Formats: sequence, structure tokens, C-alpha cells
Amino acid sequence: MMNSALFTAFLLATVVLIVIPGPNVLLIVSRSMRYGVRAGLVTVAGTAFAQAQQLVITALGLASVMAVLADGFEILRWVGVAYLIYLGIQAFREKPVPAAGDGAAPQAPAMKTSKMFWQAFVVSWTNPKVLGFCAAFFPQFIDPALPTGPQLWTMCAAFLAIAVALDSSYAVVGGRLLGKLKSARAQRIRNRVTGGLLVAAGLGLALVRRN
Repeated sequence: MMNSALFTAFLLATVVLIVIPGPNVLLIVSRSMRYGVRAGLVTVAGTAFAQAQQLVITALGLASVMAVLADGFEILRWVGVAYLIYLGIQAFREKPVPAAGDGAAPQAPAMKTSKMFWQAFVVSWTNPKVLGFCAAFFPQFIDPALPTGPQLWTMCAAFLAIAVALDSSYAVVGGRLLGKLKSARAQRIRNRVTGGLLVAAGLGLALVRRN
């Protein structure tokens, strides 16, 4: 049960916040541009799995408990920074592949689906800002006249659904760009763009300040 006015405001605020690209979105776009839409959607599944766990922690009221482990969060953040920069350097150094004979756009060497999924999971989980953000963001839309638990779980479900929908749209857009990258020069540009996106995501995460 939710206050309809507060819930509408929550949905609008969530859309605005999720549309702004962060580490998850930059990873999704880079994967789609390199491997296609399917790879982007697998990446979305990985980030969503991590977000679901973070949202459960928020709904259970454990975010404040985990905040006690501030030093652990700081270590986790720097692991995420290093991992994103590592993935970016890998993408930047990737060499172009010959075009297929049927005129299809060449794709980067295949990556296992499970590897894509877990890379996305790690990137999403090593952004501890999400937990703190949700713990601070959700209470603003709680109606004190209604039971808190159902409101939190409803917001968590809505937040995850919106995140998956918008992230999937980024995956589709990134995958569409792949079809235009047939020449070696275009592939080199793609590799530099996707690598740059991941490095930028890592540097952005490095600039996050814990409150």
C-alpha cells in the first residue's frame, strides 16, 4: 500500500536519477557496442542481480548496519575503480577483426555469457554508493500514516523494474551502433570509445565521497 502522490513522485524521481549514466550504464553501453544487444542484456541481468541484493538490504533496514563497515566499503570502492579501469584498458587495446563475408558487422572476440554476467555483477556491487543512496532516497517517499514495510518493498520492486527497463534500452542503443562499425577504423574508434567509457566510469567512482 502506497500513498499515490508520493509514489508518483518517487517514480518520476527514480526515472530521472537512473537515466543519468553511471558505472552500470557505461559498462552496458560498452558491452553492447563491442558484442551486440544480447551481450548488453546479459550485462543488464548482472547489474540487476547486484542491485536486487542491495535493495533487499535497504528494505530490511540493514544499510545503516553496513555503514558501520565504512572501511570495508572504501576498500570495495577502490576494487571497483581498479576493475573498471582494467576493463577499459582491455577494450582500448583490443585489435580490429576482419569483416564477415556476408557484409555483417564484425564483432569483438566472443566472451562467455557467464563471464559477462559476473563482471557486471562485480561492477555493480563494488559501487557502495548505491546502498547509501537508496537508504537516504527511499525514506523521503514514505507515508508515516501507512505501514513502512510494504511501502519499502513496493519502492524496491519499482526501482529495480525501472532500472532494468532503462538499462535495457541503453543495451539496445549500444547494440544498434555495432552494425555501423564495419571498417577497421570504425572498430578502432569503437574500442577507444568503449575503453574510454569504462575508464571514465572508474575515475568517476574514484571521485565518490563517502558521507
